[in-house]
Amino acid sequence: MSHNTIIDTNFNFPGQVSVYKGKVREVYNINNNLLVMIATDRLSAFDVVMPKGIPYKGQILNQIATKFMAQTQDLVPNWLIATPDPNVAVGHLCEPFKVEMVIRGYMSGHAAREYKAGKRMLCGVELPEGMKENDKFPQPIITPATKAEMGNHDEDISRENILKRDIVSEADYLVLEDYTRKLFQRGTEIAASRGLILVDTKYEFGKTKDGKIVLIDEIHTPDSSRYFYADGYQERQDKGEAQKQLSKEFVRQWLISNNFQGLKGQTVPFMTDDYIETISERYIELYENIMGETFEKADVTNIQKRIETNVLEYLKS
Repeated sequence: MSHNTIIDTNFNFPGQVSVYKGKVREVYNINNNLLVMIATDRLSAFDVVMPKGIPYKGQILNQIATKFMAQTQDLVPNWLIATPDPNVAVGHLCEPFKVEMVIRGYMSGHAAREYKAGKRMLCGVELPEGMKENDKFPQPIITPATKAEMGNHDEDISRENILKRDIVSEADYLVLEDYTRKLFQRGTEIAASRGLILVDTKYEFGKTKDGKIVLIDEIHTPDSSRYFYADGYQERQDKGEAQKQLSKEFVRQWLISNNFQGLKGQTVPFMTDDYIETISERYIELYENIMGETFEKADVTNIQKRIETNVLEYLKS
């Protein structure tokens, strides 16, 4: 069975100034004014992009992010202007802040690993004694990360250091913290209405040309957030069992069981078409659980052509 996916784009739109290619998204700068962001079907894990695309993954990520932006714009302004295609978001060109605002409601992932290693201070935030993995924090904590200058791993940083190193001004940073808490609160409420727990997530912000701070990139997607199923959460905690989660963790676990963690000398295990199909189905399941609606598959007969036609049509208007 062959899968129609979009792995790479090479468009030449009118007014195109430059193209930036991230791990999953490709961003076209139009006239230093607009950004056309295309979510591809690439899958990255352990900072490595897998050789095959996952059907509908780009559409899923793009639609979760853009729909959540619509559902939070009353709280926090964002960069988005339009979604001319299921895989495409168009928005204002912004200058991104050099910090990622990570917020955690529960002791999971990176925070749990640091805690197990005996640390009781994370990004300048004191962690209570006697917690175990996946316990809820008394209040959500903000643990920012800065884009590392060298290499591509983000580094933990405290609010104090962000201000001291003048990465963000104090006035701006207070806005980022306020927006982060508001978005997380709304995300938590939406997740709860769908039987989910929003465990932790990260937000990125930028400044528009007229100096307005806006939310950019993605929001509450399974690539940027961790979700647990609420049903049975407490029971699993009490028994010391692993939580049932909704994120791309299942791919990481499969890779680990096939001796791959992105380390030197390791090769990406071969993914059969059947396995790719199951990943695609899991992403659709993620979408339907997170959004509380049925996923409508876009026409993938010729994705490149479809995207190009829709974007050109939008830019003309």
